[in-house]
Amino acid sequence: MKNTLWTKNFTIITLGTVISAVGGVAMGFALSFVVFDHTGSTLMMALFAAASSLPGIILPVLLSPYLDNFRRKPVIVGLDYLSAVLYLLFGLYLRKHTFSLPLYLIFSLACGSIGSVYNLAYDSLYPNLIPEGFAQKGYTVSGMLYPTVTMVMTPVASILYTRLGLGVLCLSEGLLLAAAATVETRIQVEEHAKPGGKFSFRDYIGDFREGFRYLKKEKGLLRIYGYMPITQGISQATEPLIRAWFRTAPGLNLTMYALFTTAEFIGRTVGGLIHYKFEIPPEKRFSLAYLVYVTYSIMDTALLWLGFPLMLVNRGICGFLGINSATLRESSVQNYLPDNMRAKVNAVFNMLYALVPTLLTLAVGALGEVMDYRLCVTLVSAAGLLPCYLIMWLGREDVKRVYNRKY
Repeated sequence: MKNTLWTKNFTIITLGTVISAVGGVAMGFALSFVVFDHTGSTLMMALFAAASSLPGIILPVLLSPYLDNFRRKPVIVGLDYLSAVLYLLFGLYLRKHTFSLPLYLIFSLACGSIGSVYNLAYDSLYPNLIPEGFAQKGYTVSGMLYPTVTMVMTPVASILYTRLGLGVLCLSEGLLLAAAATVETRIQVEEHAKPGGKFSFRDYIGDFREGFRYLKKEKGLLRIYGYMPITQGISQATEPLIRAWFRTAPGLNLTMYALFTTAEFIGRTVGGLIHYKFEIPPEKRFSLAYLVYVTYSIMDTALLWLGFPLMLVNRGICGFLGINSATLRESSVQNYLPDNMRAKVNAVFNMLYALVPTLLTLAVGALGEVMDYRLCVTLVSAAGLLPCYLIMWLGREDVKRVYNRKY
């Protein structure tokens, strides 16, 4: 084993992620606007966003014992190929048919079902592809991939969506997903697998209970998994309102929104490069993470009251802080979890990550129907400071045992 992060396996998984992310970012951008463009409703926009999250409420928990006892690589490759077929079929359909909200919701639900299982398998396998001693660097790279692709693809997606339509984007995403799956077949990793390779319902139930018993005694993990869906939910719930604000406020437009996302990318890139280069001392990880949580909420509270140049500065700062916080959390939590518990525990987290943001997205989307977008984003973001204090600060000693651990 070479003394480097960039082994064959890590290079392949990174390349495969980039390939699929290129189309995923373009599709996410287009889908986020197509519903609002046809309905003019933030509630419909929120319902569409929530549909893709619904499968994540139950599917990861049901399938996690399987993923902890069988190989994850075939699941990742197979689901990428399945997604490719789905996007290609939907793209061909859109070439000859007009907008239909029910059909778009069904498509979003199908993609969400596949994605919820894929993400669980990916998150459970990913730590095994990072060489020992390179966890912080590995998760820094992982945390920078989507922001980098977002910066590059958002302006491109804006042009493609406007000139070519959603159908062409779907066809392109299908081809990219097929390419990503083909690349991922070359990963070579020994995985923990159940002797005999057969599924047993009795063992499944036992594994299910074992995962909850483990999580019940881990107070630090419970606090982390309790808080992160809330803060992520607030961010996800306010995002449609921010897009609607750029669509409707005088002096703002779609191109400026693309620049807005680019500013966050620049901040994340700078923060990621620093995080990649310099190791954060274990004893300072929680303090840094908590500072980020508080600052991020304050920045979101003020965001839409600023002039556009200051909005760019705001997002740049949030991007810089966010990449460091995300990397610290992922590297700490995933290395804290035993390999035979990772999928089960991550499944509980993914379930909360789907349920809480979905409920908040629907609630805030409905609120956006009757309240000024700017005021709504401010109030919801400010409310995020309370769970930050109650969950993370008051339970900081438990959380530190996860964050400040050497690995």
